Amino acid sequence: MKAKETCIYLGQALAAYGFKDGHPFGPQRHDVFQAELLRQGLDKHLVIQEPVMAAPGSIELFHTTDYIEKVQDFSKFGTGFLDGGDTPSFIGMYEAAGHVSGSVIDAIDRIMKGEFRRAFSPIAGLHHARRHVAAGFCVFNDCGIAIEYLRAEYGIKRVAYIDIDAHHGDGVFYSFEDDPDLLFADIHQDGRTLYPGTGLKEETGKGAAQGTKLNIPVPPHADDAVFQSVWPQVEAYLEAGKPEFILLQCGADSIEGDPITNMAFSPASHAYAALRLRDIADHHCEGRMLGMGGGGYNHDNIARGWTAVVHSMVS
Repeated sequence: MKAKETCIYLGQALAAYGFKDGHPFGPQRHDVFQAELLRQGLDKHLVIQEPVMAAPGSIELFHTTDYIEKVQDFSKFGTGFLDGGDTPSFIGMYEAAGHVSGSVIDAIDRIMKGEFRRAFSPIAGLHHARRHVAAGFCVFNDCGIAIEYLRAEYGIKRVAYIDIDAHHGDGVFYSFEDDPDLLFADIHQDGRTLYPGTGLKEETGKGAAQGTKLNIPVPPHADDAVFQSVWPQVEAYLEAGKPEFILLQCGADSIEGDPITNMAFSPASHAYAALRLRDIADHHCEGRMLGMGGGGYNHDNIARGWTAVVHSMVS
């Protein structure tokens, strides 16, 4: 393994992003991943970074001012929902979500400045939030913020977003649906059987971006063989698109045994995706790759799936 080419973000400021009272997205997700990372000794092959709070201006690159102010208000008292019922508010929510986004931004800075080639943040990849509203456990869409930040701060246009979470990354897809420079490839459980009900293969972008996006819905109980059968489409798409920076949303809820999804990948699929994307990043992007944990509500799957991704990134 090559040491010090990869950094990872761990700390209680990230663990604080989690909902209470039995919510599937609980605050323990960070800790179970960290424990497995340390048990495997992967910490010896990377640099651990403390979480970083996002500057308000960075969040505004993607989200509307009105929505950010709503999050700040709800965060003071921790009552009510930010959406129709999936995303409850909690005291300190703004700061917790701000650290998720800020850590992603800090990772981009470190990668773009050549301090690291790759980075991983387990509590990130909140891909359902739209520019003006929360959705699906996601307060701020750090994926969308990352895309906008890469463009505003570094002039990176050809960003590739690859998503293997069980749920379609609708907050990213629809926010950039008409953007021909955003490469979007998403393998997910068929939206006719799972929230958010989107991501049909016919959804390939609109306007100037028609035909530039790749949605790959797979049936419930799709396993590693199905993953291997569709993955070549992603590689061909990326090779043709020649990205300048790769974002991987590696939700562990596509692994068999998740309590709220119906997929049957194993951590081997997550490891393979990360390994192949690392190679593509080395070829096209000077190695620039950022992994984001995404969903996952079975703690064992989180631990095994995300450490598999990290192992591929540091090996």
